[in-house]
Amino acid sequence: MGGAQLFNRATQPISLTPSGERFRQVAEDVLRRLYQGREDSRRIGDASLHTIRFSATHSLSLNFFPGWLRKIETKSHTFNTRLDTVQFKECIQMLLRGDCHFVLSYTHSAIPMNLSSDNFVGKVVLRDRLVPVTLPDSSGQPIDRLPGTEDEPVHYLAYSETSAIGQVVEQLIANMGEPVHLNRVFVSHMAAVLKPMSSEGRGTAWLPESHIQTDLAEGSLVLAGDEKWFIPIDIRLIRSKDPLPLTSEEFWSLIETDEDSDWG
Repeated sequence: MGGAQLFNRATQPISLTPSGERFRQVAEDVLRRLYQGREDSRRIGDASLHTIRFSATHSLSLNFFPGWLRKIETKSHTFNTRLDTVQFKECIQMLLRGDCHFVLSYTHSAIPMNLSSDNFVGKVVLRDRLVPVTLPDSSGQPIDRLPGTEDEPVHYLAYSETSAIGQVVEQLIANMGEPVHLNRVFVSHMAAVLKPMSSEGRGTAWLPESHIQTDLAEGSLVLAGDEKWFIPIDIRLIRSKDPLPLTSEEFWSLIETDEDSDWG
């Protein structure tokens, strides 16, 4: 409407010109959209206050989070939740940026959390173990047995360098105090990938015991070593010490273990 006359000042009262009438329709539409956008933003903001935002690694998202959340909700009510499934380092970054209320993570002394105990706190939600498992042979014995030999090394299904669990397993292997003969035949950052590979007879993987209890009970997977190859590891729910929205604080209060910042 650049340069167009919008008002007819020759009339009393002042009226709109044809160009002004057209502009009025545009202006009303803009205002309508503005008010609608403001209302939508308000609703989204209200919803976000009542939505608990989690981040977790793929393995915990797939194998732990759904059942754990259901157990928590049986103590209270169903919560609105959002789960972002990303790699370990991004989980930590999301917490540092305030993009999530909680991180659900494995913790162990070999996993650098890079979270200050002055600013962050956690609660243990499960004490687990990483155990080496492999496919059994026809007599029920493991097709691979740790520590392996030079002539017959263990076929090793390894975690990638970006995996927090992988750092824990590599520390165990490095500190065994005896030769460990491994042939690294496969690498993935996901336990959910290593498990079926082991079930297909491709080798030995260290998997969270909580994920494979049924497989061990049924004998579809068997231990590839005794307890000296087991690695205690915790699952923690971690948050900032700053106040969270009321719904998130309510959820936190339902976790009955003590608060700590002992990431190991």
